Amino acid sequence: MIFDNTTEGLGLLAGTLTTVSFLPQVIQVWQARSAKGLSFQWIILFSTGVFLWFLYGLISDAPSVFIANGITLGLVWIILYFKIKYG
Repeated sequence: MIFDNTTEGLGLLAGTLTTVSFLPQVIQVWQARSAKGLSFQWIILFSTGVFLWFLYGLISDAPSVFIANGITLGLVWIILYFKIKYG
């Protein structure tokens, strides 16, 4: 049982770090009102992958996976919105 708690804690830490890493990009795109440097194809592919990880986390009952990927998906969708709005 302790292994499960340690594993989930590690997952939550990893998920927090990878999710928070998107905040500077969201802020940069929002402040610059430009997403020219971001590939639309990358946003779509990454969003799809993150969505699938989110589903995997839900199905597997792995909170660290579905929470982190749910938040990351929201941040990527914000970037997608800016990409569409500002090009």
